[in-house]
Amino acid sequence: MQLSKQDLQESTDKVYDTIVIGGGVGGLSAGIYLQRYLLNTLIVDKGKARSFWMQELHNYLGLPPDTQGRTLLKHGKDHYLSLGGDLLNAYVEDITDKGDFFEVKVKVGRQNSTYAVFRARYIIAASGIIDNLPFVDDIQNVYEYAGYNLHVCLICDGYEMADKRVGVFGRNERSLQVAFSLGWFTPYITLFTQDMFEVSSQFRDRLWEHEYKLVEKPIKQFIGENHQMTGVQMMDGSVIELDAGLVSMGSVFHSSYLSGLNLQTQGENLVTDKMCRTSHPRVFAIGDLKTGLNQVIVAASDGAIAATGIWGEIRRERGVKRRSDVDAAALV
Repeated sequence: MQLSKQDLQESTDKVYDTIVIGGGVGGLSAGIYLQRYLLNTLIVDKGKARSFWMQELHNYLGLPPDTQGRTLLKHGKDHYLSLGGDLLNAYVEDITDKGDFFEVKVKVGRQNSTYAVFRARYIIAASGIIDNLPFVDDIQNVYEYAGYNLHVCLICDGYEMADKRVGVFGRNERSLQVAFSLGWFTPYITLFTQDMFEVSSQFRDRLWEHEYKLVEKPIKQFIGENHQMTGVQMMDGSVIELDAGLVSMGSVFHSSYLSGLNLQTQGENLVTDKMCRTSHPRVFAIGDLKTGLNQVIVAASDGAIAATGIWGEIRRERGVKRRSDVDAAALV
C-alpha cells in the first residue's frame, strides 16, 4: 500500500524482508520481483528518478520509442502496489546495521517533517544519480531542452545525434573526452568549456586533428523553440547554431545514507558481484549506483537479479512450504 505520515506505526513495528531505497526503474523492478517471491517489501522513494526526466525511451526493448520515462515509472509503481508491496515517499537519511536487521531512518515530508525508523533484513540501494547540467543564470532555460535534444548519455542517444551539429558541454578536459566517442556518430562537433577551465596544448592538437571546434567563451543561454534547442547564445551576443547537445558534466550520487556501512567503492560507484551484492552480504546495489552501464534496461535487470539473490538466501533459510503447515494455519 501507499504509506503516508498517518499510517507509519504498523510498518515501523515489523521487520521487512527487504527495504528498497529508490523508486526508479531498478527499485520498482526489484520490488515487483520481491513481491512475486512472496516477500515483504518496502520501497522508500524520494521522487523524481533520473528516468523521470527522459522524454522518449528510444532503446528500451518492447516499448514504443516515444514512451516517456514517467510513463514507465507510473506503470511500474502501479504494478508493484498491485502485488501488495508498501511504498513511502520519503528521504532516507541513515542506515544502521544492528546485526540481524538494519534500521533505516527516513524523513517524511519536506515541511513539517516526520521522522521514522523502519527495519529490514536486506537492503537494496537503488537511489541512483542525477546529472549535473550546464550552468547559466536561468537554470529553467536548460530544463527547457534537457531530455529532448540536449542529451546526457551518449550510449542512450548517440543514434539521435548522427550526422548532426552537436555541442559537447564539459566541466574539465577529461569530461570533454566523450567527444571522441561521439565522433563515431557525427563529425560536426563543437566543444564548450564555458570559460570554466583551461585545456592542454595536447588536447587542442587532438581536436585539430579531428577537425572539432573549441569554444572557450561563457554561455549566456540556450536558444530554440518547442523544447528543441537550435544553438547557444554567448555572453558577447554571438550565436553558435547546433542541432543537439551532449552534456558531460558529471553526476551527483545519492548514496550518503550508506556511509556508515563502509562499503567497497570504485570512485563513487559501489562495487558489486554478479548478483549485485556489495561488500556487505545483506546490502545490494543496483542501477547507476553500482559499477557498470548506466542504462534503464540494465537497472531493470539489476533489480530482478538482486531480488532473486535475496529470495534464494531467504528460501534456503526458511525452507519450502509443507502441506501440513498450510492446512494447520488454515484451521487457526
